[in-house]
Order: sequence, then C-alpha cells, then structure tokens
Amino acid sequence: MDLKEMFVSLSTGVEMEYVEHGPLDGLPVVFLHGVTDSWRSFERVLPLLPPSIHGYAISARGHGDSSRPVRGYLLSDMSTDLRAFMDAVGIERAVIVGHSMGAMVAQQFVVDHRDRVSGLVLMGAFATLFQDPGLTDFYRSAIVPLADPIDAAFAREWQQSTVARPVASDYLETVVAETLKVPARIWREAFEGFLNTPDFSADLALAPVSTLVLWGDKDTYATREHQNRLASVIPGAKLLIYEGAGHALHWEDPAEFAKELVTFITTMPLLSAVHGRRG
Repeated sequence: MDLKEMFVSLSTGVEMEYVEHGPLDGLPVVFLHGVTDSWRSFERVLPLLPPSIHGYAISARGHGDSSRPVRGYLLSDMSTDLRAFMDAVGIERAVIVGHSMGAMVAQQFVVDHRDRVSGLVLMGAFATLFQDPGLTDFYRSAIVPLADPIDAAFAREWQQSTVARPVASDYLETVVAETLKVPARIWREAFEGFLNTPDFSADLALAPVSTLVLWGDKDTYATREHQNRLASVIPGAKLLIYEGAGHALHWEDPAEFAKELVTFITTMPLLSAVHGRRG
C-alpha cells in the first residue's frame, strides 16, 4: 500500500513531512525515526498495523523533506516539534514509538509532556548518558569532517552498520537515499545536540507511563547497559530482547515488530481510542 507524503506547518516554524495510515477513529500512534532517517524508517511497518490503530510517521526537522532550520537540533527542540505536530493534526494523546534518536526524543517528550502520552515504545534506545568517550570520538573522527554532498558509500556503510540480518536491497537503497538528503551541517548539529544533552533519564521515574523497550543483542550502537538503565528507571517497563537482531530491528523483521507493538498496545491500560483525538 502506498503512503501519501503530506506536510503540515508547525507553530515552531517547521514545515514537517509525515504520512498516516489507518482509520481516523483508530488509536493514535506516532513513530519517530533515528538520526539521518525519515518517515520511511516505518514504511514497511505502517501497512501491517490493524484498523484499530491510526499510525503517523514523521520526518524530524532537518530530515527527509521536512524543513531544515539553521539551528534547533536539541532533543528538547524535537520534543517541542512533536507537541506542535500533535496539536496541528488534532491528537490529544498518543502512543509514542521511537527508534534510536527518535527513542531519545520520545523520552524527552514524556518528561516534557507526560499528559500527551498514552504509552511509550523504545527501540535501539539510549539512556541519555552521553558522556561516553566512544561517542565523542565518533563525532570527532566521522561526523565533524563530513562535507556536502555526503558520500554515497559513507551513507550506505552507515545504514548497513545498523542491521545484523538481511534487509531487502530495494529498501536499503531507499533508506540510503533518505540519508543522502541530510546535509553535513545537520549531521553535526544532531550529534552536537546529543553531546550537549544532560542526563535526564532519572526524570523518567517521575513521569511513569506504560513502556516497552526493544533491543537486538547484535546492536552495535545502543548497549545492553542502556537498556538495563531504561528498564530500571521507568516504573514497570518491559524489556524484550531480540536474539541476532541489530540496531534497526524493525527493518529486519517489520512483521515481528508490528506484532509485538500491537500486543503491547492491546494489553496496556489505555484510554478509549476516541479520547486520543481532539474533537
């Protein structure tokens, strides 16, 4: 099923690209992608969702075909964009699903706007502990030297490093093409945003929400320690480990991911779906 790309002007000044799928009276679920990805990160997931769910996948500022402000790439900026998006399309509360960078934005959103969150799903997630010498070294050695146009071989290697199991070649080319849309300055701004974010993971304990943490044990970026940290600080969080899966586990097996997502949503305490939207 083809997904129609749409755009909405946000109160933050961002022109945001997004797609949606499912009946308007379905439970709102908003999907947030990883750094240099776009809404296409969930292109193969949305059509697998049941009619009880209305899914939205957005392209964050600077990514995909969303607008690219000169500045404003902290997690808090993206959290504010998410609230503005929900306001613009009429969502009162939603299940927020985040992958990698999107998982960090989702955590920030829970802390900032707990009343807008029905549930939380974190994939390939990091706890906000960025005082990691490895991340700093990667930023300095790989990200700082980037120049436009981004080298296609670099973009392909970057995306291939996120998977541990085979992904359809045409889909891999799609996500590589999305990566090539992101200019070098956005790569730098995004990583500087990570490094300049103080650790707020403990704040998640003060904003309890039903949470599912998904992690592949072949993830080369997010560590098991980060998953343990999130599972320990979020009251009642469930940690599910995929053996043999990489960082982008929803690319490797979108059907399995969709199944786990639906199981989580249907078994967690939720308000009625009609209460997820504004009149």
